[in-house]
Amino acid sequence: MEELNRLASKREPFLFVLSYDLKEVFVQPLNQLDENIFFKIGNQRNYPQVPLEKSYYLKKYPVSFKVYKNALEQVLEEIRSGNTYLLNLTFQTPIESDLSLKEIFIYAKAKYKLYFKDEFICFSPEKFIEIEGTTLSTYPMKGTIEASIPNAKEKILTNEKEMAEHVMIVDLMRNDLGMVGTDIKVEKFRYVDKIKAGEKELLQVSSKITAKLPLNWRDNLSSLLTTLLPAGSITGTPKQSTIKIIENIENYKRDFYTGVFGIFDGDNLYSAVMIRFIEKRDDKLFYKSGGGITIDSNAKSEHEELIDKIYLPL
Repeated sequence: MEELNRLASKREPFLFVLSYDLKEVFVQPLNQLDENIFFKIGNQRNYPQVPLEKSYYLKKYPVSFKVYKNALEQVLEEIRSGNTYLLNLTFQTPIESDLSLKEIFIYAKAKYKLYFKDEFICFSPEKFIEIEGTTLSTYPMKGTIEASIPNAKEKILTNEKEMAEHVMIVDLMRNDLGMVGTDIKVEKFRYVDKIKAGEKELLQVSSKITAKLPLNWRDNLSSLLTTLLPAGSITGTPKQSTIKIIENIENYKRDFYTGVFGIFDGDNLYSAVMIRFIEKRDDKLFYKSGGGITIDSNAKSEHEELIDKIYLPL
């Protein structure tokens, strides 16, 4: 993590990739970037855009409802005991496709994309933090609904469970930003974006929270990031106790999934949460996905949401 401080203080542009538990850290100057790493962050990319001109298939083999419900019941018991109020429960799903990992990456349509050495890809709709000048902005995303549902926007914004989940994450991120900056503001609360999800379109709800940083934030970038990580939107609240519950209930290691990646361009920093994530192991593909659980969660709808989030945005 000290390499982050060294490069940022020298104003040298670099890419960083941080695992969920920060046990794996990749930092490399952009002018020396491994030839088997590709990224897109906003309008910045290091690979040519190619349109998909062939058909493809995606088969998914999700966890059974019985297994999912058992895990959800464990989460609900922790909520009833007061150990967590919101927990992001995730699973890994074996998938099959006639597209390679690199092809999926190239063709995928998303604001934030990463291809990492044929080990994993993500095509994320969720920003983590942006720092421009001395202003830090974060954009927690909580709440998903199919856009085709009648009055979908009104339904997602008036749903009490979704509202409670979003409010808890906004409060958590306000608290996190208060540990690294001052003048914390919620500039936009619960705005809706439409994203492509395979053959479906989804509406996703986000908020924008800002803080002011000291002038020397580049000299202490590693401390800033470790204070904010892991992202509250993919853990829950209260964060530390919820992280421990996740470790006990989830049946696999998240590794880079739900970590963050980003670039420092010499002045400013842009980053995203690594969701919509496919990992390659022994020539097999695994899609990692999940959603937030509260006391009002329904096992059937949460299981369906987990499966709906397994898609290729091509």
